[in-house]
Amino acid sequence: MRFDAKQLKEMSKSVRAHALNAIRNAGSGHIGIVLDAADIITTIYANFLRRGRDKFVLSAGHGSALLYSVLKLSGYSVGSLETFRKFGGLPGHPEFGIDGVMATTGPLGQGVGNAVGMALAEKIRGTDGIIYCLCSDGDLMEGVASEAIAFAGRYQLDNLVLVWDDNGISIDGNALTDINMPERMKAAGWNVASVPGNDFNKINRVLQKASGKKAPTFIAAKTVIGLNSSLEGKPSAHGFALRDSEMMRLVEKNISLDGDELWATVANEATAKYVLNMPDIKINGVTIPVYDKAISTREMSGMYLQALISGGAALIGGSADLGKNTNVKTAASISIIPPKYKGNYINYGVREHAMGAIANGLAASGLRPYVSTFLVFSDYMRPSIRLAAMSGFPVIYVLTHDSIAVGEDGPTHQPVEQLPSLRLIPNINIYRPCNGEEVAYAWNSAIADTAHPSVIVLSRQKIEQISTPKNADVARGGYIIYPAAANRVRVTIIATGSEVPLAVSVAKKLGNAVQVVSMPSVADFRNQDEKYKSKILAGFVVAIEAATTAPWFEFADAVVGIDSFGTSGAGDDVYKHFGFDVDIIVRDILKKIK
Repeated sequence: MRFDAKQLKEMSKSVRAHALNAIRNAGSGHIGIVLDAADIITTIYANFLRRGRDKFVLSAGHGSALLYSVLKLSGYSVGSLETFRKFGGLPGHPEFGIDGVMATTGPLGQGVGNAVGMALAEKIRGTDGIIYCLCSDGDLMEGVASEAIAFAGRYQLDNLVLVWDDNGISIDGNALTDINMPERMKAAGWNVASVPGNDFNKINRVLQKASGKKAPTFIAAKTVIGLNSSLEGKPSAHGFALRDSEMMRLVEKNISLDGDELWATVANEATAKYVLNMPDIKINGVTIPVYDKAISTREMSGMYLQALISGGAALIGGSADLGKNTNVKTAASISIIPPKYKGNYINYGVREHAMGAIANGLAASGLRPYVSTFLVFSDYMRPSIRLAAMSGFPVIYVLTHDSIAVGEDGPTHQPVEQLPSLRLIPNINIYRPCNGEEVAYAWNSAIADTAHPSVIVLSRQKIEQISTPKNADVARGGYIIYPAAANRVRVTIIATGSEVPLAVSVAKKLGNAVQVVSMPSVADFRNQDEKYKSKILAGFVVAIEAATTAPWFEFADAVVGIDSFGTSGAGDDVYKHFGFDVDIIVRDILKKIK
């Protein structure tokens, strides 16, 4: 049923009352958006959101009390609002996994990107779901939102409705959004409308007209922050700045038994809890040929990925304008081109951050996305990677051009700190393979893990292929790839990726009592028992990796790495300049073990 303006007003009062009471009970929270945007979210949930078909994303995550309130009233199982912002209760910003919460938001702009990904997922599936997203001035100032907005316009996502809580205020004063936001949205290919944010009849009308216009819809809803409070229209209204006595008066003023009863009719029509189901992707015995010549790991990854996709793996790929460079745009890739959306590959354009946020939206909708760029540019989408790890989204990141061996492009394109810093993110898999078997292990592990994101780090340069012994257990994350000839191991060299051939050359020159451990996954190795670790890390342990050195002292007595930025030059020359040279490393190890 559709509710009229009078009914919506009472329902909105209930939303405000419960949200304000949650904030008052917590002693912290964000009052301004609760007071000014309750009418918008009420109209969407009461009159437009079709449970089980449409989705709502609160990009302005600081308004979590508002979202929890409307979810509770709508019949979602969010628990008690009295637990808001308390240990073990409803978190201060929305988190995926709470019934009805479609995305983890809070870092501004991310929810806009997530909503774009969800809208694209509906198009790819051929379903009719509409994605509603409420954003703030702050969201629209963030670069990730701008990237996502441009992408949505290009991809003609006419099932996306973005409502702007246009109160013109941010924490530090007047909001510094674009001077003319509606014109900017038109330029990005959006259908644009404006409406008073507290006029139910007009909000209803504009939402009715929002979909089916071959373009996403942007609704500028003019509101007043902290509406009807003593801080109305002031920056201080953003947070918890009202006296308790005024908070209590506001709660009492908005209590509506009629509103609660009307919401009960919505709750009675509630469908089952949203469950995230991932497609079952079968590997079907895909292998990579054994090479006796030098080849880059990005090439082998591309071969493996092509075989996976050709075999029917339900993966949705994409890259930030580097698909051919990173070898993720294969002969089996079919570009998704609006308005048909048939295919398995997304051209994101040079939009790394939005790519990450959109991929999270795809994953939240039950698709299995992989995205790709150069390792050094992972910094551009790191916040989205972090949120994927926090949300448990199994996005796969294929990051190539993985070290100073990139060479002539210089230090701006030579990653140094990126690999160790990615390993520091909780709940994420990081793989840096050295050969075909390890590339297959990385892809297979990433696909099998449906509860964590995975990063596969690959070389641009061709590297000598060191074969994995037949009895080696690659899945342990670290294993002996080059055994010592002597009974007693004097030195163990750990290496990853493109440094494994270098480590083997060093071992051969040092003598029979030296073994090499390849460690494609530090995390998987860390999870092994102490007996296995002690066996693998025998004697004096040296780690070799073309990245910052500090993390390796967890396992190693000495580290060959790089703790400065790189330099321009031929890859081999740059590599040697920074000490990645057989003779230099042999000399240094001999000094340390005398």
